[in-house]
Amino acid sequence: MDRLGSVRPPKRCRSDMDNTSTSDIVIINGNSHPDLANMVAERMGLKNGGCSVFHKSNRETIVEISDSVRGKDIYIIQTGTKDANNNIMELLIMAYACKTSSARSIVGVIPYLPYSKQCKMRKRGCIVSKLLAKMMCTSGLTHIITMDLHQKEIQGFFDIPVDNLRASPFLLQYIQESIPDYRNSVIVARNPGVAKKANSYAERLRLGLAVIHGEQKEAESDEVDGRYSPPPTRAYSNILGTSVEMCIPTASSSRQRTTSVSVGVPEHPVKVKPPLTIVGDVNGRIAIMVDDLIDDVQAFVAAAEMLKDNGACRIYVLATHGLLSSDAPRLLEESVIDEIVVTNTIPHEIQKLQCNKIKTIDISILIAEAIRRIHNKESMSYLFRNVTLED
Repeated sequence: MDRLGSVRPPKRCRSDMDNTSTSDIVIINGNSHPDLANMVAERMGLKNGGCSVFHKSNRETIVEISDSVRGKDIYIIQTGTKDANNNIMELLIMAYACKTSSARSIVGVIPYLPYSKQCKMRKRGCIVSKLLAKMMCTSGLTHIITMDLHQKEIQGFFDIPVDNLRASPFLLQYIQESIPDYRNSVIVARNPGVAKKANSYAERLRLGLAVIHGEQKEAESDEVDGRYSPPPTRAYSNILGTSVEMCIPTASSSRQRTTSVSVGVPEHPVKVKPPLTIVGDVNGRIAIMVDDLIDDVQAFVAAAEMLKDNGACRIYVLATHGLLSSDAPRLLEESVIDEIVVTNTIPHEIQKLQCNKIKTIDISILIAEAIRRIHNKESMSYLFRNVTLED
C-alpha cells in the first residue's frame, strides 16, 4: 500500500512519485471547491499553486497566476456547483492563462461536470454539454478527469482524452461497513432510468432489486422533441371547377412546403403513465436507493414515502454528487429517509448544517491517484478494474 492508500501488486508497492521530481507538476484551483483541491494536494505531498481567482464589481472574472507554469504539467481542480456559470468561466480562463504561459500540459479535474444533464436535444434548444466540451478543448485543456458522468456518452463530445472515474467502490464499501444488517437490504431504483446502475449494485452486493415505476418519474425522454416545425396546413380551392390542393405555411414556417395527400404521417400517441407502483419486495427490508446525482429531492422523498408504505424498515439514499439545491436539505430533514450519503465531489457543508441526515464520503484519494498515474504516464486501467457498461 503506497502513501495514497491504494493497494497494488508487490513489484509496484513503492509509489513512482518518489522517483519523479514534483517540481514539474502544479495543482491550482478556482473558487468552486478549494477544500477538495487542498486535500488532493496534501495527499500528493504538494502545495497548492499560487492562483487567485476573483470577480470585479461588474462580475467579470480575473485570474492571476503568481508561480511560473512554463513547461510544467498543470492540474486545475474545478467542480460544478450551484454557481455553474462562474465555475465554467473560471476554469476556461485558468486553462487559457496556462496555455498562453507555455504550460506543457493542462489537465482539467472536474469531479462534477456542469450541464451534464443537458446532453440530449430538447425542442428547439441545443446539446449544451457538447458546446461546453468544445469550449473546454478550445481553452487549452489537454485532458479531462471527471467522475460518474450523467451519461457516459458525453465523453465522445470531447476531442481530448476523458477519464470518467467511478465512485461506486466507495459507496459499496460504505454499505458493507456502515449500514447495520445490510444483508437484509434491497437496492431500489427510483425510476426505470436508474435500473442499470441499481442492478450493478445489487449484483456486486448479492442483494435483491426493486424498481419504482409510475407517474412520479419525469423522464427526460418524455419531453417533446420539437426540432421540426409542424407540417403546413392543407387547403383546397375550387379553380375553374377543379379541386386543387394548396399548401399554406404555418406561422413557424417561412417557406412554402408541399405534402402528398396519399401519405399521412402518424403521430406518437400521448404517453399516459401508470400509477406509482413498485416492482419488488421491500417489506421488512432496508431500502437503499442509488443514483448519480441528488439535486431536486421531491422525487426521492415521494419514492421514500412509497417504500415506507410498502413496509421498508429503513431507507437510505446513496449518490455520487450531492448538489442539494434550493430547499433540498429541509425536505430531506422532514422526510422519512433515514440517511443520505454522497461524496465530496461538490461542497455541501452548508446543507449538512441544515440536515443532520447527510453523510459525506471523501474521494480525494481517487483523484490524487488518477493525477499521479497520468503524471507518471502509468496505465489508468487499475482504476477501472471490474467496471462494466452498467457502472
